[in-house]
Amino acid sequence: MYPTREEAWEILTEYNKDEHLIKHGLTVEGVMRHFANLYDGNPDEWGVVGLLHDVDYELYPEEHCKKTIEILEGKGIDNEVIHAIISHGYGLVNDVKPETDMEKVLYTIDELTGLITAAAIMRPSKSVLDITVKSVKKKYKSKGFAAGVNREVIENGCEMLGKELNEIIEETILGMREVAEEIGLKGDL
Repeated sequence: MYPTREEAWEILTEYNKDEHLIKHGLTVEGVMRHFANLYDGNPDEWGVVGLLHDVDYELYPEEHCKKTIEILEGKGIDNEVIHAIISHGYGLVNDVKPETDMEKVLYTIDELTGLITAAAIMRPSKSVLDITVKSVKKKYKSKGFAAGVNREVIENGCEMLGKELNEIIEETILGMREVAEEIGLKGDL
């Protein structure tokens, strides 16, 4: 089964209560939907993968991506969806390499959305609506800023996609703007 958005939401909120993790799931969902349109993908399918990508993280952080398999198989979710989701842990928690465009995008933007969120929160507007590639790139280069963000993963993902970092940052910002209100980054604008 390929879950509907509503089914994915139910699964996500069954295993996640932390507001930040839920907002992160919504952020990645929005960005994945945006990128689906750029890659002639199905926005609903890409969005579901984005929404569920950290389904196991709150309850099983030490078994991240491993428990995802158990949880989603138990819900009757297709292996294609499970593979797409767990591939974002490539080189970090598993050796499941991203193969499709959807998987490569998820791998690339997961960490990047965290950095852009942190950069937006630091702005006077507290918004992604007025953030620029240049300001994100400045924060990106500062290793002390959002130190938990794995920049190597983002760079490897850009390489997998054959895209420049600036382009990926720009499209990620655009995707986040589409869900700015839902993720609490509309700010005062």
